Amino acid sequence: MQSWSAPAVPVLPGRGPALRLYDTADRQIRPVAPGPTASMYVCGITPYDSTHLGHAATYLVFDLIHRLWLDAGHQVNYVQNVTDVDDPLLERAERDGVDWQSLASSQVELFGTDMTALRVLPPSHYVAATEAIDEVVEVVEKMLAAGSAYVVDPSSSDHPDIYFRADTTEQFGYESGFDRATMLELFGERGGDPDRPGKADPLDALLWRAARPGEPSWPAPFGAGRPGWHVECAAIALSRIGSGIDIQGGGSDLVFPHHEFSAAHAESLTGERRFARHYVHAGMIGWDGHKMSKSRGNLVLVSKLRAQGTEPAAIRLGLLAGHYRSDRFWDDATLAAADARLERWRAATSLPAGPAADDVIARVRRYLADDLDTVKALAALDGWTTDALEYGGHDAAAPRLVATAVDALLGVAL
Repeated sequence: MQSWSAPAVPVLPGRGPALRLYDTADRQIRPVAPGPTASMYVCGITPYDSTHLGHAATYLVFDLIHRLWLDAGHQVNYVQNVTDVDDPLLERAERDGVDWQSLASSQVELFGTDMTALRVLPPSHYVAATEAIDEVVEVVEKMLAAGSAYVVDPSSSDHPDIYFRADTTEQFGYESGFDRATMLELFGERGGDPDRPGKADPLDALLWRAARPGEPSWPAPFGAGRPGWHVECAAIALSRIGSGIDIQGGGSDLVFPHHEFSAAHAESLTGERRFARHYVHAGMIGWDGHKMSKSRGNLVLVSKLRAQGTEPAAIRLGLLAGHYRSDRFWDDATLAAADARLERWRAATSLPAGPAADDVIARVRRYLADDLDTVKALAALDGWTTDALEYGGHDAAAPRLVATAVDALLGVAL
């Protein structure tokens, strides 16, 4: 699958400190220590609706990581999937009377347009689930052979669906840290089927959904069907990166069951204790007192904001104004503050001279390296901006150097 176009990323002189990030599994901030090539797998969209600000906030988090790795001199192997065959997509297509592939294609295109506008760096590998069927079939075959997967009891169903045994790995549950009761509750709320008859354990997760009339399916040695949600990501990550990836990431609503199971799938295949060295999750964006979600219908769409004349750079600054791990709300005041900030930064970096830039750039690098503290990074730039506009300066190179740093590290073109 073709990803969106990449913006140019300017190179800053010098290097910032090593990146430290909060790890969901360890429940603490600790160093990220990639080799020369840093690797990251981030879960992509299920393309049945447009990009909302919750999506945008999540992908901005991993864009910042991408940019900080580049600034530190790493190559980056970034993989992102698209879940272009799944129940929500098929249900939306049926509701609207459209072909599911056409719906997916149109929404993937719109998502790419939004990411381009927000200047999000594209992944190295952008892989649709329908492009990874062979990889999924291969890993399901291996799981069946190893006994970590099973065909559901035929006396309970006409459909020979295949499930993953949640107790396959001794460490299952380490990523979320949830107890069994919480797991079962979230499993039922987030796409799982704990009440499915014929399963060995209510927590066992679907690997392969056997073909049903009117649904897309693909041939497999164990029977035609389509992938489950979690195994898709495990198969794509293992085939494009391999084991021991540096970061697995996404929104905090993916911690369980999606990331817990995709990690367990991979670990059952590789025998490793951890699928990823770091599990990184972004907080939720709310509107009108609730988390922004398609099911609730309270979406603020990036495309609609853009159509109303909102500058993408202001959207980006508005989302970066809160810490990435915090659940937070978007409102008109957030956007107005971002617009004002963008205007002041542009005015300051357009001056013929300004205060020296070395200190503010070092501080921005240091704050971002400390668990992506954008709140402090933006405040540091505000301080330099105020000094430039109110007191001036004598460094003719400083305004352009600050603008370059804002572009390279924050992805905002001034």
